[in-house]
Amino acid sequence: MKIQPLDDRVLVEFADETEERTASGLYIPDTAKEKPRTGLVVAVGTDEDLKSKVKVGDKILFAKYGGEEIQMDGKDFRIVQRSDILGVFQN
Repeated sequence: MKIQPLDDRVLVEFADETEERTASGLYIPDTAKEKPRTGLVVAVGTDEDLKSKVKVGDKILFAKYGGEEIQMDGKDFRIVQRSDILGVFQN
């Protein structure tokens, strides 16, 4: 399945969370984990100005409660509006 965001929205795949234990060795269950605030851009909406600033493959930081969570093909995604994008990571 594939989805194309509209207007000033971006489809983001959550960044992998590898830490499952605390520094003291306690296991953190998925239900207690905070959702990641970074992710990889999978698709960019139709807004031309947004396309010039954010591209597919960019790693972005977005607002903690911004966007709408969806699940496709067993993976977690979020559709985020331009106003919820806080920054693009630079290499």
